[in-house]
Amino acid sequence: MKTRTRLLSWLPALLLGPVLALCSTLAQAEAPAEAAKALHLLDYIGADYPSTVRDSKVVDSGEYREQQEFSAVLVELVNSLPANAEHNALQQGIQALRQAIDQRQDGATVARQARQLGARLAVAYEVSQAPVITPDQARGASLYAQNCSICHGDTGAGDGPAGVGLEPAPANLRNTERLDQLSLFDLYNTLALGIDGTEMPSFADQLDDRQRWDVAAYIASFTANPQAAKGDKVWNLADLARQTPAEVAANEGAAAVQAFRAQRAQPPQVKRGPAQLLEYTATTLDKSLAAYRAGDHDQAYDLSVAAYLEGFELVESSLDNIDAQARKDTEKSLMAYRQALQDGLPIAQAEQRLAEARTKLDQAAKLLGSDGLSWSLSYVSGLLILLREGLEAILVLAAILAFLRNTGQQSAVRSVNIGWGLALVAGFATWALAAYVINVGGAQRELLEGCTALFAAVMVLWLGVWMHDRRHAAAWQDYIKSSLVSGGGRFGFAMLAFFSVYRELFEVILFYETLWLQAGPAGHQAVLAGGATALVLLVGLAWVILRGSAKLPLSLFFSINAALLCALSVVFAGHGVKALQEAGVLGTRPVAFFEFDWLGIHADAYSLSAQAVALLAIVFLYGRSRLMEKRRAAVS
Repeated sequence: MKTRTRLLSWLPALLLGPVLALCSTLAQAEAPAEAAKALHLLDYIGADYPSTVRDSKVVDSGEYREQQEFSAVLVELVNSLPANAEHNALQQGIQALRQAIDQRQDGATVARQARQLGARLAVAYEVSQAPVITPDQARGASLYAQNCSICHGDTGAGDGPAGVGLEPAPANLRNTERLDQLSLFDLYNTLALGIDGTEMPSFADQLDDRQRWDVAAYIASFTANPQAAKGDKVWNLADLARQTPAEVAANEGAAAVQAFRAQRAQPPQVKRGPAQLLEYTATTLDKSLAAYRAGDHDQAYDLSVAAYLEGFELVESSLDNIDAQARKDTEKSLMAYRQALQDGLPIAQAEQRLAEARTKLDQAAKLLGSDGLSWSLSYVSGLLILLREGLEAILVLAAILAFLRNTGQQSAVRSVNIGWGLALVAGFATWALAAYVINVGGAQRELLEGCTALFAAVMVLWLGVWMHDRRHAAAWQDYIKSSLVSGGGRFGFAMLAFFSVYRELFEVILFYETLWLQAGPAGHQAVLAGGATALVLLVGLAWVILRGSAKLPLSLFFSINAALLCALSVVFAGHGVKALQEAGVLGTRPVAFFEFDWLGIHADAYSLSAQAVALLAIVFLYGRSRLMEKRRAAVS
């Protein structure tokens, strides 16, 4: 979907060489690559053959010859598959299909044969035809806008600016007759394998498994009426992915087709619980290992990162509230497997680490339950997410506001309020962009959080040392005259307020969005109640800090705030490095050390090194400050 791409072409001239070359072994977990390729060809024979032959007469000789080529390649592919109980029957079935094409049999009959063989092949060689996580049309819309609209147009009508003059022309994805011949899996598979003879390449490297399903669902929405989704029948996710509207019309009547089209474009949200997210992690890790075995170490590593960020990380908060140690153990096992890939360890060792990770994931799934959270767990999760993520921001904001009030600088409070107010706007805007305009994956999300946390660590350290230097009344009065009145200090306060809130808000929104889906309708009130309780606690904490600080002598107040902010800089440094590790930017080096998540302390050499640097900076700056005080005292 870049400048020279199309998703489906009206001319089904799918010359086979590049199609087969572009097929990725990652497209279907551990299934043989030949099985995925054969299934792809069977799908397109089922969709395209009926329009080439009518009443035993060839309608388009060029297209008909290509159908014959498809069947010849299918014979070779199926013959090369590993032997199993179904292999001989599949070979006979492919030969029969080839013969039916050569005999110019009825299009509907040949299409039915191809579909039946495809279903049989998928079962025999464990080719998954359904998504692990329910496709999200909203995510697919932003991905389509970035990658597909340039050729297919904003509405899918094939009228994109880059499609002008292309031969064959970009497909009209709003054509119901054509889309009814394709399943959701066919659309997904096309994104993975591409279409030869057109400008449509494979997108297996640009879009991960989940993203391709999301785009497929969005494309399916072009021919769907959302109002028809609430019919008498609800199809399960597997049937929505495998069946075509044409098959539904033939088997269940025309009345069911509209509901099927609508539901496959926006599948019912029945599989959004922890079990599905952990299953996504497990299956993506299997694909990662398959890539590692095939020698594609970069792809294996990227998949291991996606497995963590798009699956397990989204249930971490819920698992933490049940068994914090189980969460830590599972996270460590996933990071250990990832590090094995990065270090290029032998396949046997990578397999062993993956087996350990799978065991931990199974234990986590049992702790979390199947597809939903209990009322109490939804409430506790809603409470702790906001309380945990908001505590650091509240401490910084309350310290700044108390400082300004105690020193009589009420006018500067406005700058701080503007800072955190803009952070709220920016946080929600970032989430909206990530959800509906551009696609921000887990890696980008963690990268943003990590960089913001490290920047906040520097800012907080600066403010802590700054307060320490001005803890004496004379130094404070000098600063007021030289900086705060002119506005420079206010800008620094506003910047710190902005980053302190912004670094937490985006992640809070993400966690609540995931928790909302995991809790289900029955748990929504519990989530809201937990969030409201946390908000009250945070406001109360801020009030206690502000009220308590008013009774402290100015020098003592400055010293306490300076120590608190310097300590937070160490916490932020640990959190920032951990986020970069989760994003896959930094590796991991576990060491024998205690852990304390709330203080950002993790038993990892990189994280601890960052905190050691922060501590050394504090010691150096405080030492410099004390030396300057002695010099001033000597001069005076």
